[in-house]
Amino acid sequence: MAAFQDTFYRCFIEDNRWRYLTRGLGNTLLITFFALLIGVALGVVVAIVRTSWDKNRDDMRPGLGRSLLGLANGVCKIYLTVIRGTPVVVQLLLGVFVILVALGSDVVIACIVFGINSGAYVAEIIRSGIMSIDNGQFEAGRSLGFNYIQTMRYIIIPQAFKNVLPALANEFIVLLKETSVAGYAGVIDLTKGGEIIRGRTFEAFMPLIAVAAIYLVMVVFFTWLVGKLERRLRNSER
Repeated sequence: MAAFQDTFYRCFIEDNRWRYLTRGLGNTLLITFFALLIGVALGVVVAIVRTSWDKNRDDMRPGLGRSLLGLANGVCKIYLTVIRGTPVVVQLLLGVFVILVALGSDVVIACIVFGINSGAYVAEIIRSGIMSIDNGQFEAGRSLGFNYIQTMRYIIIPQAFKNVLPALANEFIVLLKETSVAGYAGVIDLTKGGEIIRGRTFEAFMPLIAVAAIYLVMVVFFTWLVGKLERRLRNSER
């Protein structure tokens, strides 16, 4: 017991080393939140471009509009292929040390990189939600006098978001855990905070178990929120 107390004191109390964990936790939540916002915004745009091309390419007349939509769809497919086909750690290192180095702030760069990475997965989630909407909904929008953009905005997208909201919430949980690699690029996130304590005290067990426990508590809490959200959505459909 005395040895445990001594280790606990050296890892967390001495020199206020617990602040490495609190600072890292704050950065982890900050990166996750803003990365999700970027990912959702980017994912919606990519999903709309991809579904618009898939649903309308056979009916569109050859011309500038069809060419631009086809070009945008091609760019989106390249984006999805590159982002989903390369490790997020490599993307983060490229962002911090090569592409976005001019921004200066590692936390801001991490938000952007993780947001771009998440956007590729969010795009496929939202695209599946849009494709699941019956074509009769598009016809209903046209019968109300809506054009394609208005139909997507007022009829299709709200229904698609309701269908994929639990999946988007799960993406948030996955993103929360993925940010644990931010320390590879020098960002002081929760995992990096535990690594700093380990380096200062040469004690690996206590700080790493603390990091794992904090992640576990957050994941359990957000999983509970997602389950509650899913139950509420099911009840609203009855």
